[in-house]
Amino acid sequence: MESTEFSILPALSTFFIALSAILVAIGWKLILNKKREEHQKMMFWAAITAIIFFIIYASRTIFVGNTTWGGPEELKTIYLIFLFFHITLATVAAVFGITTLTLGYKKKYSKHRKIGRVTAVIWFITAITGVTVYFLLYIFYPGGHTEPFIDALFKQ
Repeated sequence: MESTEFSILPALSTFFIALSAILVAIGWKLILNKKREEHQKMMFWAAITAIIFFIIYASRTIFVGNTTWGGPEELKTIYLIFLFFHITLATVAAVFGITTLTLGYKKKYSKHRKIGRVTAVIWFITAITGVTVYFLLYIFYPGGHTEPFIDALFKQ
């Protein structure tokens, strides 16, 4: 189990990923209403909250570790498949997000529009699955052991 001073980190990172998805939804609505400047600002803040999420998540993984499945053994395989799906989507969403932001800032609006729709949908699914993982590991089935990645890396 992780120490109590780090126990807030999963909730905090989940908050930021959910906030990022909400800001993307607001940004999407703004651009549909032809409010380009407001859209840009909203998407900037959506990206910032996603970066904050990633910093918290990566730091926790390196220094505290990831929480292992604490639920019933018969659900572990289903959980791991779901987690793999979430991680894959999150990776794709990050690449698409960076690409979408870059196209927008370079004023390549036609490409930005095409990929932006796909990016937003992937991001929404990533946020939903991320929140689900949080609830499974910390609310419904409090997780098991954590081991800092940095410790596991140098273990002999």
